[in-house]
Amino acid sequence: MKIGILIVAYNAVTTLVSLLKRIPPEAWERVSEVVVFDDASSDHTYELAVGYKATAQLDKLTIIRNRKNLGYGGNQREGYRYFIERGFDIVVLLHGDGQYAPEVLPQIYGPLAAGEADAVFGSRMMKDYGGPLKGGMPLYKYIGNRVLTWMENRALGMHLTEFHSGYRAYRLDCLRQIDLSRMTEDFHFDTEIIIKLQHQGFRIKEVPIPTYYGGEICYVNGMRYAWDVTQAVWRYRRTVYGNRRFPEFQEYWRHYPLKRSRHSSHDYLMRLVGEGHTILDIGCGEGYLSRELAAAGNQVIGVDLLDKPQCLDSMKAYHCCDLSHGLDAGQEPLRSTHPDRVLLLDVLEHLTKPEPVLEACRTLLAPQGIAIITVPNIANIWVRLSLLLGRFEYTDRGILDRTHVRFYTRKAARRLLAENGFEVIRERATVVPVEIALTAPPSNPVMIALNRTLGAAAQVFPTLFGYQLLFVARAAR
Repeated sequence: MKIGILIVAYNAVTTLVSLLKRIPPEAWERVSEVVVFDDASSDHTYELAVGYKATAQLDKLTIIRNRKNLGYGGNQREGYRYFIERGFDIVVLLHGDGQYAPEVLPQIYGPLAAGEADAVFGSRMMKDYGGPLKGGMPLYKYIGNRVLTWMENRALGMHLTEFHSGYRAYRLDCLRQIDLSRMTEDFHFDTEIIIKLQHQGFRIKEVPIPTYYGGEICYVNGMRYAWDVTQAVWRYRRTVYGNRRFPEFQEYWRHYPLKRSRHSSHDYLMRLVGEGHTILDIGCGEGYLSRELAAAGNQVIGVDLLDKPQCLDSMKAYHCCDLSHGLDAGQEPLRSTHPDRVLLLDVLEHLTKPEPVLEACRTLLAPQGIAIITVPNIANIWVRLSLLLGRFEYTDRGILDRTHVRFYTRKAARRLLAENGFEVIRERATVVPVEIALTAPPSNPVMIALNRTLGAAAQVFPTLFGYQLLFVARAAR
């Protein structure tokens, strides 16, 4: 396999040559290229490296100087792009300050070359070399490292001994699948890349490395770094829970994540739909809910604007249709389906003219069939309080989702259904999805207690505490 070593350097004039000399002959023979990326150092790091390459006659050594300082993360990104463009298989990250031992390079890239992992992290917390304190790690850094690693493991469901080692190696076919473009240029770039590796299911392996603290200059502000790491984890969790879309993790955003908690719209839906039905899921999106319905023994026909939903294989059929123009474009292939369940979940608020869609649904619905419709409750107490304070702010999701073009109260929604030939036979008010707002699992005892309290409030005062209004309707007789 074609292996490259990326050395990120900034003002490393006192340490870089020593680092290069410490690379063992075995590694020089095995790797195809060692590239020093000097991040626009203010000292003579670049000139020193060029001179050392010439005097030592190292053909495998390449020196590149950034025109401007890109930051720790930006410098890594440029380095990975360099190796990807040149068809390398593995890249190893080293720091120009000599803090990570090049003597153990074969242990770092070995598991990748053997196909045992997709990423390898050197860990100073493993005891094979005596542990970090014996290697000179300051006590406050050791404590901070352990606390942050515990927090990250707990929040991300991982079991690493250390999150904050900069000695690591990656298979480049994995890095090609990770969006590096919007990631930070700061030091918590390393944390963001771990998060992405974990999210996308890549194999991570740790190997022990010695700890070395010498006279190198540290450019990391410890308190700011701890804050940035904590924020990175928080921003990731908020994105994957569908709470808010942050740019560095936006590829993991789901506009409509499944809500698993009791008294949510999806909880009510699964209980109302049952099994053994033909379901027309209008506005099915990527099909995450359709997959759940199919697993419960139903046949699902999806309708949406997407060319190919992610969960297409769970649907009996799929029809691409722009709902803003009604169902006319896709109605003809649907006539023979005779669905006995039609779903319009969080659809009507996106349509300037919902009437044609409702008329088509009533026509397509099988005799004795039912339609299940949900709309956000604009009369929810939080919206009322915001208006009382003079605020009406659109958000990425929720009642004031910026893609909503119409807003409904309970009375307005009932009137719309009645005017389009539907008779409401059952109603429910769903609860605010606190587990999404607080990025906590629905099984959390605190979330369960909050959910029960909100469920009782929504049952007694549906127009005030209801988050969504759910209607079960049939064609009026």
